[in-house]
Amino acid sequence: MRKVWAGVGIGAGLCLGLLGLLFVGVYVAAGSIAGTARGTVGLAQGSVPEQYQGLVAKWGNLCPALNPAILAAQLYTESNWNPRAVSPADARGIAQFIPETWAGHAIDGNGDGKRDIWDPADAIPSAAAYDCDLAQYIKNVPGDLTDNMLASYNAGSYAVIKAGGIPPYNETQGYVRSIRSLEKSFARPVGRVAPSQQAAGAIYFAQEKLGTPYLWGGDGTPEDNGRFDCSGLTKAAYATVGIELPRVANDQWNAGPHPKRDELLPGDLVFYATDLKDPRTIHHVGLYVGGGYMIHAPRTGAVIRFEKIDSQPDYIGATRVTTDGAKALPRRGAV
Repeated sequence: MRKVWAGVGIGAGLCLGLLGLLFVGVYVAAGSIAGTARGTVGLAQGSVPEQYQGLVAKWGNLCPALNPAILAAQLYTESNWNPRAVSPADARGIAQFIPETWAGHAIDGNGDGKRDIWDPADAIPSAAAYDCDLAQYIKNVPGDLTDNMLASYNAGSYAVIKAGGIPPYNETQGYVRSIRSLEKSFARPVGRVAPSQQAAGAIYFAQEKLGTPYLWGGDGTPEDNGRFDCSGLTKAAYATVGIELPRVANDQWNAGPHPKRDELLPGDLVFYATDLKDPRTIHHVGLYVGGGYMIHAPRTGAVIRFEKIDSQPDYIGATRVTTDGAKALPRRGAV
């Protein structure tokens, strides 16, 4: 949900049989597609704002326990790429360093002679360096080194050493799970992304809503007279198959891996942004149904409709929603 909406419609009076044919044909064909292969971890196109891509790609390879997708997932979770963020605990900047931790672990990432907690050119390298320092401290602790490194980032290396692995703190265990799940969203897929197992149910729900008038902020409740906006529709569609998405379109972007344009499958979420190099500017989302078409709630005065994904010119990419990916997303207030 954003305050800017684009696109023109062709109406809702399209044949549902055609929709079903497109869905069945494309989805069944997806059944033979294998999951992703292992390989060098790069960043998915559009997953990181352009001004930070170089820093994350470079410093994410600082040590074997880290990779660019993990570093990106941390920064997204900590601050949503906001270099001026301040937490209630006084954690500061894009990497959310406590000043005392910054004083002991910050590095001069851009070589200008200063260590500025508010400057991403210092804070992103410092986050990577701190991760790798922690990995070195706990390298002899049993378990996965990367998981233990992330647990140390959240709870401190002493807690990990004392526990002999991830300590039994709900916050820390959740933090590790979230980062490892979000890693899949930020990583560039190697091979094809595995097809969704929940797509059919989500599409069935959206298909049943064709012709429903659009409502800004609509969640389909009785108070909304069953009406939706774009992200309200996708959220409700996936809720019917047990996946809880965030309310806002640009927060739904990281609910799973990002398939390429020519690898779209029914059930993928397709997104549109004002700046195609910055996912924070995503303003619209639709539900892909196959054959180059989506179901979406376009704008005020329109109805939920079946429409080509190229009906809007600012396509930034797609997300193949997963249960773990959706659970890992930080819940932020609607904007």
